[in-house]
Amino acid sequence: MPISTEDAGRTYPPLHYQVTAGKIAEFAAALGDDNPAYQGADAIAPPTFPVVLASWDAVFGDPDLGLSLNRTIHVEQKFTYARPLRAGDDVTATLRIADVRVRGQVDRITVATSIDTVAGEHVCTMTSSLFHSREEEA
Repeated sequence: MPISTEDAGRTYPPLHYQVTAGKIAEFAAALGDDNPAYQGADAIAPPTFPVVLASWDAVFGDPDLGLSLNRTIHVEQKFTYARPLRAGDDVTATLRIADVRVRGQVDRITVATSIDTVAGEHVCTMTSSLFHSREEEA
């Protein structure tokens, strides 16, 4: 059964992640960003670092939704921060389908991932919008 508006609100189990100075430095290097704030034991993460925590496997692996990555376009990304991610943060990332709009053979899916410390402090929300084309009906 394909994804529908009724799937909005579906939440997946949280992913646990330990933010380390090494992973922050690797990510910054991959971006080509040599900002000193991204280096050392007290490093903060680049603003787009939460994509490392995007657990889209949960959505694309959910057999109830009928989604296929090869028919999906990532059209928008937004990060809303309460504070920066820092080396040493022990966090969970909880993905929720925030909205689904169906227009003919195209679905617009908005997923929101809440990044929170294991102590319960909200760090940021990452919101992604996807266009998904459905398979042609036979």
